[in-house]
Amino acid sequence: MYLFTRDQMGHKPGNRNYEQDIVFITKHNKWVLKFIGIWPFVPKGIARFLTKIIIGICYIVLFFAIMPCILYMVFEEEDTVTNLKLMGVMSFTVSALLKYRLLTARKPVIKDCIEQVYIDWIQVEIPKDRQLMLKYGQVGRNLTIFCSVFMYSGEVLYYLILPYAIGTFIDEHNRTIKPVIYPTYSVLFDVQTSPTYELTYIMHFMCGCVTNTITAGTCGLAALFVTHACGQIDVILSHLNDLVHNEYIQKTSILDRRFMNIIEHHLRILRFSAAVDFILREICLVELVSSTCIICLLEYYCITDWEQSNTISLTTYTVLLVSLTFNIFILCYIGDLLMEKTSSVGQSCFMIEWYNLPRKTIQGLVLVIAMSDSPATISAGSIVDLSLSTFLNVLKTSVAYLNFLRATVT
Repeated sequence: MYLFTRDQMGHKPGNRNYEQDIVFITKHNKWVLKFIGIWPFVPKGIARFLTKIIIGICYIVLFFAIMPCILYMVFEEEDTVTNLKLMGVMSFTVSALLKYRLLTARKPVIKDCIEQVYIDWIQVEIPKDRQLMLKYGQVGRNLTIFCSVFMYSGEVLYYLILPYAIGTFIDEHNRTIKPVIYPTYSVLFDVQTSPTYELTYIMHFMCGCVTNTITAGTCGLAALFVTHACGQIDVILSHLNDLVHNEYIQKTSILDRRFMNIIEHHLRILRFSAAVDFILREICLVELVSSTCIICLLEYYCITDWEQSNTISLTTYTVLLVSLTFNIFILCYIGDLLMEKTSSVGQSCFMIEWYNLPRKTIQGLVLVIAMSDSPATISAGSIVDLSLSTFLNVLKTSVAYLNFLRATVT
């Protein structure tokens, strides 16, 4: 049921409710990431090959949709507006493929971070600390649910409702043309014949499931890790506030041991945050660039469908626009939250009654304040740190591209 057993971890449980707590914060992430073979688990028997099989199937359905559609856009389709329509879905699919490749490459680090999350929940002993962790665990859980709902709602509209709303039509050669999600290069195979059309549609729908799961899984994983780090930082701040109680000041050995535990805990969270940034660095860069372009294209689709009074297409593209905007907002929000939380440690060190502490402990607090001057961040390719200002820049850039696109096409 769990990723690691108590014996494998080698840590004595301090939290009697750790099993329920772990299930509460990781359940939805586990559902999503298991679907694409990213969530690590202890393999037994034939299950050792299950993850590799799932990853192989995901790559097959992604390439099955991408390659024929790119060939179709290059060699067959000559209409600019149609190519713009295809460019949006292809950009989303190609970016999902890149993110999936990065996720599979980072699986060992993801496993280490998930193990650290489990260990922290097992070792928590003070009920107050558990409540602080549950507070941020609830935030991460809600963000994962919201992102998944938005992404899968857009998939249902785009991959199921929109094609049948378009319906079949007769072309100039008196052939019945059935709607396809990803048009295919006719030299490879004729998608309009049966059962080729049915098989192709199933593969395209599976591709939609994979791409939306990759996007929701990436966002959920980032939310899980960052909110866990924020919860741990709140635990550190709580321990700092309790550090100056008279009962501990009178016993220097107890005070030193408590302060040493705080420093070790702080360093462990900083290392954890650095590992999370390593996992998400290139993924966030792909997400940032692709979201800017795709949001611009979706805005263009919404405007053209509004002018043509195409209600179903307008609804579909509006939901997709909201989904992608919310997705990039979550990444920027949690990046801003992590930055704010890690920098608040230094401020809390200054705000406590540090003047009542021994001289050596005060010197240690100065070092903690110095470390907080360089807060942990989630960066996009080590180029730009994700924050709410970054999110605003994405929206501004997408609108600027939209104006350029409308002036160019029209």
